[in-house]
Amino acid sequence: MLASRRMNVYSLYYMVERIITGPLHTNSFVVSTGRKSCLLIDPGVDAEKIWQSMERINLTPHTIVFTHGHIDHTAGALEIIEHYREKGVEIRVGIHSSDADYLGLNGEEINRKLLPVNNEEADEVFTQLFKPRPQADFYFSDGDSLPESDLQVIHTPGHTEGSVCFYSEVNSALFTGDSLFFDALGRTDYTSSNKDDLLNVLNSKIFQLPPETRIYPGHGPLSSLEREIRDDSFKTNHGMI
Repeated sequence: MLASRRMNVYSLYYMVERIITGPLHTNSFVVSTGRKSCLLIDPGVDAEKIWQSMERINLTPHTIVFTHGHIDHTAGALEIIEHYREKGVEIRVGIHSSDADYLGLNGEEINRKLLPVNNEEADEVFTQLFKPRPQADFYFSDGDSLPESDLQVIHTPGHTEGSVCFYSEVNSALFTGDSLFFDALGRTDYTSSNKDDLLNVLNSKIFQLPPETRIYPGHGPLSSLEREIRDDSFKTNHGMI
């Protein structure tokens, strides 16, 4: 089992808020972890939109985590951290160590390589998305629990080397980032991607979870494992990044 039933306390306050952000329509997720606290997954470029959503539902983030390091999933993090720091709230940032180079000082160069060169549309998207991003405060690995939540990490390399999913057994929820979408897989045509690795981990780990598990992907509509297992003729290269 990936999660312990003794953590049922989290299900008392469980709520997921989806916020669609940026030119690539990235799904950012606010996951409640208490009456007034939350964890933030993949804050996209629209930082103000995200914190306004959290304030509207009276939740304050204690942690930001990334399913992977790509620019469209990390662009709003630093602005959100600074916004809450002004209120006296410190937010910790976590990512898998294999994707750490997408953050901090190396982030601009490595993220620009994700988009086509000599392409006006790609240049415009990068300009919209790129903002300074924080360094990680902690790194997680397969099987780790996320702070103050029942979410556990499942390492799902393929889209990137450090791609992960976050799974709540208690709440039948799986945040898949760009590993698995509605009727699609994430892109695996980057130099650091590997389609065989992604398919292997989906079959050996993800598709072994209960079929009623809800899927909260990094782009597009929500789904369920039952649906994706039933219709496994996946398309790939979903989205620009």
